[in-house]
Amino acid sequence: MLNRIIIMGRLTRDPELRRTQTGLPVASFTLAVDRDFKDKTTGEKGVDFIDVVAWRSTAEYVSRYFTKGRMAVAEGRLQIRDWTDKDGNKRRTAEVVAENVYFGDSKRDGDGGSYAGNTGASGGYSSNSYPSNQYASQNSYNAPVSGPENSGYGSSSNFGNDQYSDMSDIDGDLPF
Repeated sequence: MLNRIIIMGRLTRDPELRRTQTGLPVASFTLAVDRDFKDKTTGEKGVDFIDVVAWRSTAEYVSRYFTKGRMAVAEGRLQIRDWTDKDGNKRRTAEVVAENVYFGDSKRDGDGGSYAGNTGASGGYSSNSYPSNQYASQNSYNAPVSGPENSGYGSSSNFGNDQYSDMSDIDGDLPF
């Protein structure tokens, strides 16, 4: 079975970090996600408010670096929970259990926060990113890349000109 979800929206409040009885960190927050279509009567896009829960290091990361109003991308699975409220009524809640959370916007001007890690697929920082040189040191063929001149696909003068030179084959082994 497949249960994957990726949502992007703005935090409606600061994430709330709690701990379970065993000390496991859990953060909860809500993302305001714009709909792709406009309402015929008002001409405005609707908004869905989606609850998100993050556990362990992802929870600590989110509570430390994300604040109300920041754009976030949450990747994980959809979970439906049944529960009973304080009046004894049965309730059902849908929430995203986030495995990865990325910044969906760039660092704001005047924001004093410092963000560590590599950029994720969304252009932001990921809760599960490797520090900049850790991954490169694990694989000898994956050298740090600072620009097209170090890409291994030809010189920077050929980059973007539909001209490519062959890759050098130093040891004869393929890197995959």
